[in-house]
Amino acid sequence: MEGMWRKAKKALGAGLCVRLPAVAGDWEDGVSERRASDALSHDASSAAAAHVSAPNTPAAALPGAGPLRRSKSGTKSAKGMCAICFDPMKSGHGQALFTAECSHMFHFHCISSSVKHGNYVCPVCRAKWKEIPFNRSLSSIVPRGRSGLNVNQARLPQQGTYMTLLRQVPSHHREASGSHTSEPVDFNDDEPLQLIESGDSCDARCSRAVEIKTYPEFSAIPQSSSEDDFAVLIHLKAPCANPEQVTGRPFNATSIGYPTSRAPVDLVTVLDVSGSMAGTKLALLKRAMGFVIQHLGPSDRLSVIAFSSTARRLFHLRRMSHSGRQQALQAVNLLGAGGGTNIADALKKAAKVIEDRNYKNPVCSIILLSDGQDTYNISSNVRGTRPDYRSLVPSSILNHTICTVPVHGFGFGADHDSDALHSIAESSGGTFSFIEDESVIQDAFAQCIGGLLSVVVQDMRLTVECVHPSVQLHTIKSGSYLSKVAGDGRNGSIEVGHLYADEERDFLLSLSFPQSRDQTMLLKVACAYRDSVTNEAIKIQADEVKILRPKSPTSEPVCMEVDRERNRVRAAEAIEAARAAAERGALSDAVAILEHCRRILSESFSRKSGDRLCISLDAELKEMQDRMASRQRYEASGRAYLLSGLSSHSWQRATTRGDSTDSTTLVYSYQTPSMVQMLQHSQNQCPSPPGPRPQLRQTRSLLEKPHPR
Repeated sequence: MEGMWRKAKKALGAGLCVRLPAVAGDWEDGVSERRASDALSHDASSAAAAHVSAPNTPAAALPGAGPLRRSKSGTKSAKGMCAICFDPMKSGHGQALFTAECSHMFHFHCISSSVKHGNYVCPVCRAKWKEIPFNRSLSSIVPRGRSGLNVNQARLPQQGTYMTLLRQVPSHHREASGSHTSEPVDFNDDEPLQLIESGDSCDARCSRAVEIKTYPEFSAIPQSSSEDDFAVLIHLKAPCANPEQVTGRPFNATSIGYPTSRAPVDLVTVLDVSGSMAGTKLALLKRAMGFVIQHLGPSDRLSVIAFSSTARRLFHLRRMSHSGRQQALQAVNLLGAGGGTNIADALKKAAKVIEDRNYKNPVCSIILLSDGQDTYNISSNVRGTRPDYRSLVPSSILNHTICTVPVHGFGFGADHDSDALHSIAESSGGTFSFIEDESVIQDAFAQCIGGLLSVVVQDMRLTVECVHPSVQLHTIKSGSYLSKVAGDGRNGSIEVGHLYADEERDFLLSLSFPQSRDQTMLLKVACAYRDSVTNEAIKIQADEVKILRPKSPTSEPVCMEVDRERNRVRAAEAIEAARAAAERGALSDAVAILEHCRRILSESFSRKSGDRLCISLDAELKEMQDRMASRQRYEASGRAYLLSGLSSHSWQRATTRGDSTDSTTLVYSYQTPSMVQMLQHSQNQCPSPPGPRPQLRQTRSLLEKPHPR
C-alpha cells in the first residue's frame, strides 16, 4: 500500500482531487448563472463564511483507497479556490463561504447547488458529511418528512434567509438515492445545441482545402519497358488547425471566432468502474476526465456512461457551459468502484445516447476505457476458436459504410482484454491505445481529444481513374480504410471518412502499363468531402499523374516518398503476421517475422538515406520483439503493444502505446500539432514523474518531402 501511495504521488504531484483552473468567459448561460448566483449570495455577505463544527479528518475517499484521501497541498489549494467553480474565495467579497467538517471550503451557492443534485459527500475528499449545506430557496425538491434528512437551524449563523444546513442521519435510503437515479426509457433528453449567429466564415474557410499530391515510383520509364507492379503514392493533408485548436487553450467568450473555428463535438465517455478500478486507478481516471471536461467548449456536449456489472448513464448529453462543467465534474467525482465488467451493456447504452438524440453536433465520438475483461458476454477462449468481439458493438455503430461514430478504446493496465478493445475500435473506425503506465491516462485522453476537437474534414471519398487505355489499376494499400478496385481495373476508390486538422494520409497504388513511345498519362485523382465547420461540400481535382518515356534507361533512384510508404506498409503487414504467429503459440516464428522485416528495411533506399520514419519503424519492431521474449511477457504487455501499433498504422493515426518515452519511436509519428499541444498542456498541468519527458514531435514532418513528380 505504501508503494501504491508513492506511485500515486509521483503521478499526481501531491493531491489526487480533481481541481481544475477556472475557465474564463464561458458563454451566455454560464455568465448569467454566475451573476444570478452572485446576486443570491450578496444578501448573505454580512457574514464572511458559514462555519460548521471544528474540522475533522475526512473519511476515506474510496473503498480500498484510504491513503488517497487528502494531501497538504490539496488542503492549501482548496482554501484559496472553490473546488466546484474554480473561482477564488475571499472573505467579505460579496460571496458567502462554507467550510465543511472535512475542512474543505466552497462558495455556499456552489455547494448548495451540488446538494440540490443529490451529492451528499465532499466533492474533494469524498468524506460523508453529517451536516449538509442547503439553499432554502430550493427546499421544494425535498419532501417534508423525508427519511434521513432533518433541517438543523440551531447551529446556523445569521446568514440571511437563503442558507440552511441539512443534518444527514445515516440511512440506507439516503445512500441509495445519491447517484443511482432511475434512467428514462428514451435518451431523447439531450440538451439543445447552442444557437450561434452565423458570422463571417471567411477565416474559417481560408486554408481549408485538402492538399493532394501524387508521387510515381519513377518519373521516367524507358520506351522499351513495360511495368506490372508500378507504384504510385497518393498523399493527402488536411487543412491546418486554427489557433484555438493548436494551443489547446480553453475557449472563452472573447473568442468570437470560436463558432467558426472548429466543429462542435458530441462526446460519450464510457468508463469502467468495476472493482479492479478501486483506489489509484479511479483517482487517476477522475483527474483525466476533469481534464477532458475542462477542455470541452460551451458548444460541445458530453454524456458519461459508467459501467461495472451493469451500465448507467450519469447524466444526459449536456453542453459544457459553466454549469454543465460543474455538474459533469460533480457526477464524475461521485463515482465509486465495485462489481464486474460488462462492456456490451455499456456500449449499448452509449449507442442509445447517440441514437436517441434530438439534436446533433457535426462531430460525434465514443471513448471507451476498461481495465478488465467482459465476463458477461464473452465466454472463455476455447482452443482453436476466437471469441466474436464484434458482438460487443451495437449494430447501429457497425452498420455504416463510412465510420461516423468511432469508438476509441483505451486498455488500462496489464489485465484488460486488448483483443476485445482492439476489435471494438477497429470495427467502428476508432483507434486502440494501450495505457501501460497508469499515470499517463490523462496524457492518453489529451492526445485523443486533441484530435477530436480539430476535425476539419468529414465523409471524404478519394477516387482514382486510369487515363491511358492500356493502364490498369491492380491493388490499393489503404490499411483499414475501405477501398475498391473495379473489375476491369480502370478505376478505384477509398473511403477516407474524417480527418483531424493537419492530418496526413498515404495510399499506395499498384499499376501496370505496356511499352510506349509517348509520355504515358497514368491516373486522374480526385476527392470529395464535407467541411465540418461550414458544412460545405468540396470537390478537388489533382493534377494528372504522368511519366516520361525516354529512349534509353535512366539512373534515377526510386522516389523517397514511395519507398518510405512501402516500408511502412511492410512493417504493418509484418506486425499483423507476427501477431497471428504469436496467437497460435509460435513466439519464435513471430520474432523471426519481425527480424526479417527489419532486415528488408535496413537495405531499403530510404533507410540508407537516413529517413527518420524508417529508423522509427525499426525501433518499433525491435520493441515488439523484446515484448515477445516469453509467453508471460507477451500476455502481460506484448499483445496490447502490438495491437495498439497495428491500430495506429492501419488508420495512420496516433495512439498511446505502452510506457515508451523515447521520442524517436513511432509512438509519436502520427501526432498532429493539435494533439501535441494538448499533450503539452496535460503534461504542464501535471507534475512530471521521475525522468525526462519525451520531446513531442511529428516523425513525418522531420524531413522535407520531395516535390511531387
